[in-house]
Amino acid sequence: MSQFPDTKATPIFIPGLICTADLFAAQREDLTHSVPAIVADTLGRDSLTDMAQAALELVEGPVVPIGLSMGGYVALEMARMAPQRLAGIALLNTAYQTDNDDRRAQREATIKMAQSDKFRGVTRHLLKTFLSPAAMADEAIVHRVIAMADNVGRENFVLQQQAILGRRDQSDTLASLIVPTLVLCGSLDTLTPPEISERMAALAPHSELVILEDVGHLSTIEAPDQVTAVLNGFLAKL
Repeated sequence: MSQFPDTKATPIFIPGLICTADLFAAQREDLTHSVPAIVADTLGRDSLTDMAQAALELVEGPVVPIGLSMGGYVALEMARMAPQRLAGIALLNTAYQTDNDDRRAQREATIKMAQSDKFRGVTRHLLKTFLSPAAMADEAIVHRVIAMADNVGRENFVLQQQAILGRRDQSDTLASLIVPTLVLCGSLDTLTPPEISERMAALAPHSELVILEDVGHLSTIEAPDQVTAVLNGFLAKL
């Protein structure tokens, strides 16, 4: 049950690494929630806390952060910073703990690649981890992801990776959530595998876990209708 019985909450979509508002194009178009959704700006900042603060300042009153991947990290930081503002939270294809040594090394390597003026190479390198095999074979989807990365640009890519490297473990945040929590992941997500979502859902007291079959990391693009339907159902319960 919402802690804001007389006020409708504003959904705030939060894009993932090298992604723009286009990541949520289908969901924004077909969301049936009575309050129009807005999109957080994750550019120009090297701190998840700064991103979260900027998102919280977009609107007054209750909010429902909806974050994918890095956007999920920002959503959890919003929950940590201002739990009283949340009417619910949706965590899509994301994680809650800090990187292990191997993942940190991978991020640092992609930062060096980007700083050496090979940004499109970084993008194509990441594509196979962002998308399922079926999505990789879909030229329209591949073009959308590359276009988002081009719009974000090399400098913002580096800032976002630095922000992710500096994130905290949010186990305590998940455990302290008193609002409805949606945890969604694709069964073929190799960046944030389903078992991470299962652990997140187990930590959050009022969680709903959804695993989409044959879907990769960018679920909102790969399975737009399924994700939108899940989000509409989740928001309706609030």
